[in-house]
Amino acid sequence: MSDGRLTWRFPRTFWIANGIELFERAAWYGTFITLRTYLLRVVGLDDVQAGYLAAFVSASIYLFPFVTGAVADRVGFRTSLSVAFLLLTAGYASLGAFHQLGPVLVGLLLIVIGGAMVKPIISGTASRYSDAANRARAFSLFYMVVNIGSFTGKTIAAPVRISMGVDKVPYYSAAGAAIALLIVLLFYRPKEGGEERPRSVRETFAGMAAALGNLRFLGLILITAGFWAIQGQLYASMPDYVIRMAGETYKPEWYANVNPFIVVLCVVGITHLMRSWPPARSITVAMALIPISALIMALSAWIHHPVMLFGAAIHPITFMMVIGIALMGFAECFLSPRYLEFASKQAPPGREGLYLGYSNMNTFFAWLFGFIFAGYMLKAFCPDPKSLPPDVQAQHTAWLAGHAPIPAAYAHAHYLWYAFAIVGAVSFVLMLVYAGWTARADARRREASAAA
Repeated sequence: MSDGRLTWRFPRTFWIANGIELFERAAWYGTFITLRTYLLRVVGLDDVQAGYLAAFVSASIYLFPFVTGAVADRVGFRTSLSVAFLLLTAGYASLGAFHQLGPVLVGLLLIVIGGAMVKPIISGTASRYSDAANRARAFSLFYMVVNIGSFTGKTIAAPVRISMGVDKVPYYSAAGAAIALLIVLLFYRPKEGGEERPRSVRETFAGMAAALGNLRFLGLILITAGFWAIQGQLYASMPDYVIRMAGETYKPEWYANVNPFIVVLCVVGITHLMRSWPPARSITVAMALIPISALIMALSAWIHHPVMLFGAAIHPITFMMVIGIALMGFAECFLSPRYLEFASKQAPPGREGLYLGYSNMNTFFAWLFGFIFAGYMLKAFCPDPKSLPPDVQAQHTAWLAGHAPIPAAYAHAHYLWYAFAIVGAVSFVLMLVYAGWTARADARRREASAAA
């Protein structure tokens, strides 16, 4: 711990915790990017069923930490983290070993509980092992490690899926979780306890009810959920869309990596350039850009030949996906750094900390909606080939090889992206209304205070 001076030097436990986080994120994103495909091909669900189950898994990861964080405060970080990685290792391994729906549901539940236990513990460790002067640097390092883990997990998942099968990806994730468990058992020795009294589960839910009961705060969460519902399509619909529209050898896992790459590359510069902007304006720019990214992804339907770039022929799906995902990352740079600042301003005076604790509930709502909606859109416009008659399946295979016209079932696949562009456009309009309403309400409050 520093003595209040700016530094990049942190205690050993801080760096160990970040190493643990890297393996956990690599494990999670390796399986998560292929989860829908796994549920379809290995478990035998249809698009809508896979959408509902993936929605539960992805949304719960953002809801359960409020409970598991309270538990970790009471039983200790090291014990909680050991249990978490035991659950994660068992959960991922069970997905690889058992392919019937019942065992898969158990495995996914273990992954949800284990992942939800890890999330607040690692961020809590970063907080405990940094002081007020260096907390921003500590969390910037933590955020960088999260992105490295995300990038690594998705990068490795692609060749595993292509060469060994999507059912083998969970084994890779189980190995990552097992390595993290070994690091916890051998090296992780955090100081336990702190100045604050541990929270109870009842207090946690009471705080959530208080925060989400504020219509101003809830409105911001639901409006910005429209942004994350589109960004979440990197996992909800994009992987199956690319494989069905381009072929098995294409790597949507790698396309998704464009997003964190752009964020890491641009977020500091954009935040600096926009530092004088009100946070509502920066967020509104992000909300304006996100539906455009969905429209760009749809444009591949209008390009009928490979795109030549630096002498290489690139599939239209690849070309437009990368551009659209890059714009998503660029939009995120406007939203993420300023969102917490704006969210805190929606809280009553003195309750900013409580509200910030629940500000990421927008991702819970976004992924709950986004995965379910994606399941219906895929089934309607870009269905699983195995759900179609044999002659249509044969035509689809021949079309991917360039030997047949596109089957009618896939002629409007890009409508999926139009649907999400509409979601983004509605969210943008609502954000304009919300920003104007809150600005006027704040002005009236200031006038009332001045008059008093």
